[in-house]
Amino acid sequence: MSTESAPTEAELGTAELPSDRFMDREEGWLRFNQRVLELAEDEDIPLLERTRFLAIFSSNLDEFFMVRVAGLKRRLATGLFVASSSGHHPRDLLERVSKVTHELVVRQIACFEESVAPALAEEGIGIVRWNELDTAEREYLHGYFRRSVYPLVTPFTVDSAHPFPYISGRSLNLAVTVRDPDDDRQMFARVKVPASLPRFIEPATSGGGRYVPVEDIIAAHLPQLFEGMHVVEHHAFRVTRNADLEVDEDETDDLVQSLENELLRRRFGPLVRLEVERTISDEVLAILTEELGAEEEEIYRVPGPLNLAGLAQIADADRPDLRYPPMVPGEPRSLTSGDLFATIREREVLVHHPYESFATTTERFLSLAATDPKVVAIKQTLYRTSGDSPIVESLIEAARAGKEVVVLVEVKARFDEQNNIQWARKLERAGCHVVYGVVGLKTHCKLSMVIRQDDDGLLRRYCHVGTGNYNPSTARVYEDLGLFSAADEVGEDVSDLFNSLTGFSRKKHYRRLLVAPAALRQGLLRQIDEEIAAAREGGAARVRIKVNSLVDEEIIDALYRASLAGVRVDLWVRGSCVLRAGVPGLSENIHVRSILGRFLEHSRVFVFENGGRPKVWIGSADLMPRNLDRRVEALVRIADPEQCRRLVGLMDLAMADGTSSWRLEPDGSWTRVTHDENGQLLIDLQEALRGDRHLRVVDGG
Repeated sequence: MSTESAPTEAELGTAELPSDRFMDREEGWLRFNQRVLELAEDEDIPLLERTRFLAIFSSNLDEFFMVRVAGLKRRLATGLFVASSSGHHPRDLLERVSKVTHELVVRQIACFEESVAPALAEEGIGIVRWNELDTAEREYLHGYFRRSVYPLVTPFTVDSAHPFPYISGRSLNLAVTVRDPDDDRQMFARVKVPASLPRFIEPATSGGGRYVPVEDIIAAHLPQLFEGMHVVEHHAFRVTRNADLEVDEDETDDLVQSLENELLRRRFGPLVRLEVERTISDEVLAILTEELGAEEEEIYRVPGPLNLAGLAQIADADRPDLRYPPMVPGEPRSLTSGDLFATIREREVLVHHPYESFATTTERFLSLAATDPKVVAIKQTLYRTSGDSPIVESLIEAARAGKEVVVLVEVKARFDEQNNIQWARKLERAGCHVVYGVVGLKTHCKLSMVIRQDDDGLLRRYCHVGTGNYNPSTARVYEDLGLFSAADEVGEDVSDLFNSLTGFSRKKHYRRLLVAPAALRQGLLRQIDEEIAAAREGGAARVRIKVNSLVDEEIIDALYRASLAGVRVDLWVRGSCVLRAGVPGLSENIHVRSILGRFLEHSRVFVFENGGRPKVWIGSADLMPRNLDRRVEALVRIADPEQCRRLVGLMDLAMADGTSSWRLEPDGSWTRVTHDENGQLLIDLQEALRGDRHLRVVDGG
């Protein structure tokens, strides 16, 4: 259906949408992390995987405070009292966030203490405190302290000559009270746990499987740090700080240098959370509260050990019997046998990670390009990559071989800034042309283009458009899609987009790409409007979308209008969702599912019914204002009918009543459904895809 025939909102006769149609984004994100916690609570999941989910929950919560809570506090501090989309004042949101977070932390503690830790102990994996160690273990740890800890530790006393030390974000510390036996004077001191030490230490004499929190080892040796003093009490504490970076790209001549300076300041941002051991005395807590400027709702009293993100170390224990069965990715014959470039030239190939190997598809694509004498140039975007990336090495090898290599490195990728700066400089030293994104925007699109002089004498562009980062490490656990194409229209689009990224261009319209910020929002809205028009005319109409986050108000309102017009809307959302589903008179035709499990659902898929010939798009963009308005994102339209059919089948399988998932209720809560009414287990989507290659979106594999 043409754009001109799409009805306006007025033509739809839609009544004004209710003011309470959005949920709070912050609470939506916390409910996502609650789903992670529910996996840790699930006793049907292998034990070390449950341990890892507890670690992920803690790590997620750290980032939530460093970014989302920090943002709310910044709005309050600057006087920007703009209500949220749900109508709540930032102060009300902070109180609500504090309440929900405290509730979740209580659940996390109960899960660890009452379920996971006892189960680990039954399997011979114990997290033990100092007073539970035997004599041999203590003797070993005395030696370990002298060799590996004592040289790194510096105690800081607080008195008139020594001001309260700065506590860096996410550092683990001991608050210590000591008494001078000569004059009975008590003093406060802080001991930082060195970040270079493992979170848990395994005494060599324990025979394996017993882990001691590192702060317990330091606490047991405080008399050596405060020789001649009497240690009265000690308690662990931890601070979380605002970690958002503030770089004015219009006012800096060197973005990389400005970012490096800002990264140094990240450790010293305002406090957003203070975690203390439950046993802390009121006197010591009062000192910390006053010196750190913590408010009551920012204080979290928890039993030790703090920082359960460190449980990832335990989850890595060499116990395959307590983990998911090994994942052996498939290797699509179309890309792993014969001439890869000839295959892509013949037809487009769709790959689905981690079910299909990243190493033998995407990595191989760039590795072959680096050594192929017929390849004359490579253009690549890098948003996040691993520290030992074969992709980066291939780009370096290509540059050293004399090929033209252009790499767009997004140095503003949150929490990967320093890593990306290091790789960018390594690429520059090898002779690559490195570009640091676009002023005012993050470059989030996932693109790779190889230019090759083929045997027929023609210069062809071989492209890869993906949904995930070019990161070999995360590709083993992130679910993502990638399209390999030598189609002229894709090659021209990718060329045009790279030219706009490296030069000056205001291009909006592409052939098979939808690109943000210029046209992606309007392109999606137009296709939703076309489904609405089809429904009004009595035709087939449906919208299927898979994203990580759904918080954009304009897109959500369009989906509400689609529902009111009779369009079925199926939404597969991993993380935060502020849309209200199944609300009478608003969203009765909208169904929202979330799937969490062994793999992190990361791909973005958009399917519009288009009168029975679905338009299917995959790409990098979530449905958030930042993705649609403040990032360079790219979706590519899938042209092959069989690939479209398989992607539609994947979406329908995820949304089916017979598939295990969380379902969003009209009141905003999520209900996990794992069994049918007869008590039979529902399909685990990820396990089904792992075990049955015929269910995957890849053909020819």
